[in-house]
Amino acid sequence: NKILNNKEKCIVSYHEVGHALVAALQTNSAPVQKITIVPRTSGALGFTMQVEDGDHTLMTKEEILNKIATLTGGRAAEELIFHSITTGASNDLERASKMARAIVTQYGMSPLGTQVFGQPNHEVFLGRDYGNTQDYSEETARRIDEEVAKIMKEAHDRAHAILSSHADQMDLMASVLLERETVEGEACEALLDNKWDEYLAREDDIIAAKEAEEAAARAKDAELLAAQGEGDGASDAPGAPGGS
Repeated sequence: NKILNNKEKCIVSYHEVGHALVAALQTNSAPVQKITIVPRTSGALGFTMQVEDGDHTLMTKEEILNKIATLTGGRAAEELIFHSITTGASNDLERASKMARAIVTQYGMSPLGTQVFGQPNHEVFLGRDYGNTQDYSEETARRIDEEVAKIMKEAHDRAHAILSSHADQMDLMASVLLERETVEGEACEALLDNKWDEYLAREDDIIAAKEAEEAAARAKDAELLAAQGEGDGASDAPGAPGGS
């Protein structure tokens, strides 16, 4: 259980808001459902949850680039607000870099052509798989690295531009996240749509309706359980079919 000081909570708030805003303000991005700065047992200090609409097996190049931009949104937010960077983006950058490299070496989506670079190496020694075998020249390796760096820079620049043009909204979202620690559902949607004041005006009604819906669901479950219990009791009665 990690405990963040106030400064760290503020940084993490802007970091997660950076992810969420970049995701929400791009086309062909999965909707953001939840933002939290509650540390997770996995070690993450916060997270932004996106949920795909329906089954999603194939990805276009644009969708992959959007994911990379979203992953760089946390680092971009830190730079914009604090004029400094932290280690908080390490996992984001690792995942984004793998996606960028896959665009070039696995998916044939770069100017280097449609071929695959690096053949899978399935030789396992003492339980270790050494990944891909480099089957290309050092010059090609250099061009791959350059293309990956270009993809990462363009994604970061796009995230930076999106957040720069929505600085006031980012400030509002970060302040709400600092206060509530977690926002989800309609509250999250209102923040991302920049309609927070409208949401606050009807928040009590929204919460009351949700509580009533949950109470009705619990009551229905209780009725089903009671009916099931009565049925079990009847079947166990002496002389009843199946009874003793």
